[in-house]
Amino acid sequence: MTARPPIKPDPKRFFNRELSWLYLNRRVLEEASNPAHTILERLRFQYISRSNLDEFFMTRVAGLKGQQLQSIENLSMDGQTPSQQLDAIAAEADALVVAQQAEWILLLDMLADSGVEVIAAEQCTATESEWLERHFREQILPVLTPQAIDPSHPFPFITNLGLSLIFALETDSDGEEVTELLMIPSTLKRFVRLPGDHARFIAIDSVIRAHLGLLFPGFRKVTSGAFRLLRDSDIEVEEDAEDLVRYFRSAIKRRRRGRVIRLEFAAGTPIELEDQVRAGLAATSALVSESGGFIGIVDLGQLVEVDRPDLKFPPYSPRFPERVVEHDGDCFAAIRAKDFVVHHPYESFEVVVAFLRQAAEDPDVVAIKQTLYRAGKQSAIIDALVAAAEAGKSVTAVVELKARFDEEQNLLWASRLERAGVQVIYGFVELKTHAKVSMVIRREGPTLRTYCHFGTGNYHPTTARIYTDLSFFTASRRAARDAAKLFNLITGYVPPRGLELLTLSPKNLRERFLALIDGEIAHAKAGRPAAIWAKMNSLVDPAIILKLYEASEAGVSIDLIVRGVCCLRPGVVGMSTNIRVKSIVGRFLEHSRIFVFANGKRLPHADARIYISSADWMPRNFDRRVEYMMPLENPTVHAQVLDQVMIANLIDNEQSWLLEPDGTYQRIIPGKRHFNLHRYFMTNPSLSGRGASLAGKAVPKQRQTQRG
Repeated sequence: MTARPPIKPDPKRFFNRELSWLYLNRRVLEEASNPAHTILERLRFQYISRSNLDEFFMTRVAGLKGQQLQSIENLSMDGQTPSQQLDAIAAEADALVVAQQAEWILLLDMLADSGVEVIAAEQCTATESEWLERHFREQILPVLTPQAIDPSHPFPFITNLGLSLIFALETDSDGEEVTELLMIPSTLKRFVRLPGDHARFIAIDSVIRAHLGLLFPGFRKVTSGAFRLLRDSDIEVEEDAEDLVRYFRSAIKRRRRGRVIRLEFAAGTPIELEDQVRAGLAATSALVSESGGFIGIVDLGQLVEVDRPDLKFPPYSPRFPERVVEHDGDCFAAIRAKDFVVHHPYESFEVVVAFLRQAAEDPDVVAIKQTLYRAGKQSAIIDALVAAAEAGKSVTAVVELKARFDEEQNLLWASRLERAGVQVIYGFVELKTHAKVSMVIRREGPTLRTYCHFGTGNYHPTTARIYTDLSFFTASRRAARDAAKLFNLITGYVPPRGLELLTLSPKNLRERFLALIDGEIAHAKAGRPAAIWAKMNSLVDPAIILKLYEASEAGVSIDLIVRGVCCLRPGVVGMSTNIRVKSIVGRFLEHSRIFVFANGKRLPHADARIYISSADWMPRNFDRRVEYMMPLENPTVHAQVLDQVMIANLIDNEQSWLLEPDGTYQRIIPGKRHFNLHRYFMTNPSLSGRGASLAGKAVPKQRQTQRG
């Protein structure tokens, strides 16, 4: 990896990364008001937007806050100091919270109209009140632990994301004032469902307030409030860490006591109680907001689980890939016959599990090598690797401990794998292993053959049902040799020389992308067709952005599908005239990374260069992670990804947003021809060799699309 010169911050060329992320979350919230969705799915988007915002504060804002407290004045890409960014974030985040609360009020009425009610305790019938008091005495009161706040009872530690109530009370006997704090245990669900045929819920804090006489006998309430807090939850690995496993076990414990980043108070909480909370938590520098309504909107996720399928998306069962079915379920026979690609979640992730299960059970398989970034809490992938090791096969698992918020789960998986005899590798201290690769080495006659899986997403069975990703299976000997070099880099620090197909970071992935863009610039200058289609989660890397600007002004047509953060300014005359950026937000989370370069032909064309990757166009993916990029050379796979997946993403007009030069996003308003790419792939067997090409459909000129 060669060091690149620093790029000067420039607000005219780059959008702010943090604000761009907040605009993404605004688009997620917009889906909560989309009448095309059923009411519980709209509620799901509502709580997802809040969950995303919580994570944003616990990681990104926590990092900026740390810089501010240490007087670090590093400028962002758009030229802002940490303090300036925090001010802008606070304003935008507060506006987002106001919008979330306003949307909840609308959804609350719509839920009631649909037979799902959220009520206050005083709205209960006499029968319900009697049941609720009994439920409180038997199921809630024994779990609660009120704590007086006075010199002999200092302010207690409050857990991250915890919801707490605070009361100013007076004794009935002599009017003595007492402050009581009540942390609501996480073991109590946020909503209590009342008995009966109708779905009627009461928030746990409303239940507690209605029964204060049972919790504080001999006291009367003067004032009360509620608050919720977010702590710094990022883990930074020290370069001199001698034992990575021990370091993370300690760091996870420290994270639970991280600095308070944000305090959210319920509307109406007296300022005296707010001051008491801030002082008790030593949170004088925390960002503070008032909920203005329901505090802890992320807890609304519990309501989505109510058994009302008529209020949710129609259930969808992914297809098992026909390519494997045609070979009687034999993954190895299917891969031997021909490379193929699987499109998740429309085609089942179970094929990836079956690939490893068959490897575990096959007596001819001698070795398995597997990267694991996120695997979930219930993982059939882990079960298959354990079974393979217990069957006597050589199994190597690269477990990434630095996968944010999955560190603890990954430690548990690593321990289980090691007990089964798996060789567990933790990768690099300074790099994250983000590449998603599996290798199965099988003895076939006198030789060994390697079967590989390259994914754009994680080996995670839960997210594989809601994230769109690609799985590429191949028995190519060139791919096998490159995959072996990738694993040798991670496990033995052996530099990968003579790669035949793969491009890796942090070695030269950025340079390869820059060279491919330069190739399109050369085609444009020579008068040949020149175009780039790219799909990713985030576009942040300044070197790539500047090269795209150069390509745009050289005449290269550039269409970018960037779901999340985008720091590139499209459509600016003289800088990015020929660049269009869209974001797709819908039923599934767009996660696949696909890159297409026209190669002197008009897209779509069989001569175009197509790549899949585990990497977004971000500095961290190029400089601080182990990533891969793989060319798709098989004509069938090439056509499936180009003529179906990419075309569908470009022509979607029901769940797409266009990024404007000023940084705002405008939802595309469909004209006479509606196209929803998620619905299309749910109803058409896209990549199993049976689906029809979309290449004949006109790709809309996004600059001319009607907007609203």
